[in-house]
Amino acid sequence: MGVTGGIAAYKSLSLIRLLRVWGAEVKVVATRHALEFVTELSLRTLSQNKVYTDMFSVSENVEVEHIALADWADLLVVAPATANIIGKYAGGIADDALSTLLLACAKPVFLAPAMNSNMLHHPATQANLQKLQERGVQILGTGTGFLACGTSGDGRMLEPEQIFENIKSHFASKRILSGKRALVTAGPTYEPIDPVRFIGNYSSGLMGFQLAETLADAGAQVTLVTGPTHLQTQHPLIQRVDVKTAAQMLNACLQAAPQADLIVMAAAVADYTPQEVAPEKIKKSEANFNLALKKTTDILAEIGKQKTDSQCVVGFALETEHEMDNAVSKLKNKNADIIVLNSLKNQGAGFQCPTNLVTLIDRTGKITKGELKDKREVAQDIVNYIVDYMKIK
Repeated sequence: MGVTGGIAAYKSLSLIRLLRVWGAEVKVVATRHALEFVTELSLRTLSQNKVYTDMFSVSENVEVEHIALADWADLLVVAPATANIIGKYAGGIADDALSTLLLACAKPVFLAPAMNSNMLHHPATQANLQKLQERGVQILGTGTGFLACGTSGDGRMLEPEQIFENIKSHFASKRILSGKRALVTAGPTYEPIDPVRFIGNYSSGLMGFQLAETLADAGAQVTLVTGPTHLQTQHPLIQRVDVKTAAQMLNACLQAAPQADLIVMAAAVADYTPQEVAPEKIKKSEANFNLALKKTTDILAEIGKQKTDSQCVVGFALETEHEMDNAVSKLKNKNADIIVLNSLKNQGAGFQCPTNLVTLIDRTGKITKGELKDKREVAQDIVNYIVDYMKIK
């Protein structure tokens, strides 16, 4: 557990207590400024472990402490996570014990931001949070209310009980899909026009990556077939397959699908591709340019044709009109089990957003409407829905 220098550091004491009562072993890494708000004695007494503050100290076993802690931990949570530590982590700066540990840790990392509203919404902080989320870091939300600066707004660290529930959910879900195999698609496809141009879309791949991470956290062995994206994942249960075109994604999916217990088709696959790809860059001229297109193979439909009774196939429908009718039609026509409906009419949902709002529809006729949430939370809702649908216990 990382503790940084913010007034919310006093809440870290309650979080340590909750974790210890639950049965977790807790080791604390505190920044120098954190100890201006809470004492090392309090942290050591509650955790029943040494508190790590010095980047250059040597342990009794002559280990490099930040490496030893990174290997030891199952999860690293930073609460509170100030704008400063978030910026360091995003920028790859390692100049104290905690920032060095963050870069050395390949295990799941949770950040619980805590800061003034203006700091939280500053473009630099938002960019840093987005960058870390894209790397697979779990960014917990913030609360709204009275702040230490004397104003009210968002930026409060979540209450210890809320952070504790997130940690419990992480570990509780790890076992439910053990032994299961999942295929997930993510991102856009790029259909080449010539060596420098392509037909694409605005998908970032974040929803698919969050689903892959959540399924892997639940114990599933995940094959992630992704189109072009700068997103990264480090989960040991995720095997990543990078593709560019719809045809390449189709081939990768057809190879992985027969072994999968559940298939989640979250990618935004191009419906059309150029009939011919120019071998050289097409030069601009005075004449209009007409591009002839042909349909791509519908990957979800192909998977639906081949799926077995024991498999669960989940499709995504991004609609701009007649949303429910189109989603229900897709569910039937593609022989899917569940459709995740997105509407571009909902603010804060769709492409290039850290949040999403979805409606889940399954073959039994059940319709579950969600709320606008962080895509990590939406991914957890979808996985929970799949587990219930498949009656996995």
